[in-house]
Amino acid sequence: MTGNVDKIVSAQVIVCSPGRNFVTLKITTDDGLVGWGDATLNGRELSVASYLRDHVAPLLIGRDPARIEDTWQYLYRGVYWRRGPVTMAAIGAVDVALWDIKGKVTGQPVYQLLGGAVRDRILSYTHATGWDIPALLDSLDEKKALGFQALRAQTGVPGLDTVYGVTKGGKPYEPAGRGAAPIEEVWDTDAYLRYAPKALAAAREHVGPELKLLHDAHHRLTPNQAARLGKSLEAVDLFWLEDVTPAENQEVLRHIRAHTTVPLAIGEVFNTVWEFQTLITEQLIDFVRAAVSHAGGISPLRRIAALADPWQIKLAPHGPSDISPIALGASTHIGLSTPNFAIQEYMGYPDLTNEVFPHSWSYADGHLHPGDQPGIGVELDEALAAKFPYEPAYLPVARRVDGSMTDW
Repeated sequence: MTGNVDKIVSAQVIVCSPGRNFVTLKITTDDGLVGWGDATLNGRELSVASYLRDHVAPLLIGRDPARIEDTWQYLYRGVYWRRGPVTMAAIGAVDVALWDIKGKVTGQPVYQLLGGAVRDRILSYTHATGWDIPALLDSLDEKKALGFQALRAQTGVPGLDTVYGVTKGGKPYEPAGRGAAPIEEVWDTDAYLRYAPKALAAAREHVGPELKLLHDAHHRLTPNQAARLGKSLEAVDLFWLEDVTPAENQEVLRHIRAHTTVPLAIGEVFNTVWEFQTLITEQLIDFVRAAVSHAGGISPLRRIAALADPWQIKLAPHGPSDISPIALGASTHIGLSTPNFAIQEYMGYPDLTNEVFPHSWSYADGHLHPGDQPGIGVELDEALAAKFPYEPAYLPVARRVDGSMTDW
């Protein structure tokens, strides 16, 4: 559909739980066009829903939806208390929804509006998990059979009953547990450091040299522990080692970088270009992991990629199950049109989620493509979504074996 769009007449927030909780923004124009955005923040969904509904949506009414960048600047610079995951997820939903409308107005998929395709398809990776090494190897074989050419490998740790990214009995992994309070996991870094190199070496021997192998330490190591792990994994030839330390203190990456050549990926909990500035300009990482929704939308994620490009750092957006099919769709448009885009995380969705969010993006042979529908190419079936109301759910927390809190 083409035509002139003058103003936004409605901005609605929809919270639903088809398998897990999602927060969706619906922006409607006076011509009846609808743009969809994702504002999901796992374990804090209602905080973003309130921020959107009570503070952002009223400001959108009457604005010109074509002025995407001006609206982004208005919502970011126009708020004294800015940055942070709640604010940026809300702004990201608006930005993606406005790009969706722009595509529908022009009759073009968003990637065409971003300069057109620079590749034919987007390399993707998914998760292979097993509670022990034999189970991990079986999972690697299973995911390879689905066509994946890149896999993140995670295993249990001997002596621990719960470990990030892994479930017992082959059940699908969903970190957000239903209930009124988070699950408390027990973590032992020393046991992990003893076991992880052995497990990943077995994984590499099993899959051979061609498959891209990734691993996530999930923010749990000190700088020196991270350096030790990186050195011990150099022979494994990882595609990347992810989130080795909590990266709020970016200077610690200098120590890690000085002691290992293993490629480093960081940034899934970052929300603006400012968190990446030092890591990029000092070449302390190899991959930027920001998610399109949590980093404020398509517009700022493209700016982060542009900053990373001259430093030969690549974009590899976060894409877990708690990022809705809308955000994944937006990410694929960025991936198809961004020169220094490397790979897209893709966990997949249950059938029910796909029914609630019908979409044009597709997976085949280890790759994603956004499709050629105008806009983002993802919709929300509101009638079906209404059958699955919000349920309280929280990400876990972690304690060391002595009972003190650590980073989950």
